[in-house]
Amino acid sequence: MPETEVVIFAQTDGSAPLVEWLDGLPTKVQDKCVERIERLAALGYQLRRPLADTLRDGIHELRVSRGHVQYRMLYFFHGGRAVVTHGLRKEGRVPEGEIDLAVARKTEFEKDPDKHTYRE
Repeated sequence: MPETEVVIFAQTDGSAPLVEWLDGLPTKVQDKCVERIERLAALGYQLRRPLADTLRDGIHELRVSRGHVQYRMLYFFHGGRAVVTHGLRKEGRVPEGEIDLAVARKTEFEKDPDKHTYRE
């Protein structure tokens, strides 16, 4: 199975919420998050629990834990690519507001994928 291209969502000003969030995490958590993104690239739609899960409205989560802390990176698929919107630290379920944010970013991305693809 060919790899899935994974891109990072960029806001209109070019900043990437995921990158900013990752930069604030401990190195070992960053490493686990990057590994999970690499698994998404390798497996795409086939990635399942416990590494990923489906939330709602086409939004999925990459699941990372370190100690007793749960981290999530939200993403969606568009045109054969996986687009990672942002990350969060969670307790319990992923807050509806975070899913709503990912849905809004999905809508923005679908209107202009080039504008909302992060470039370093």
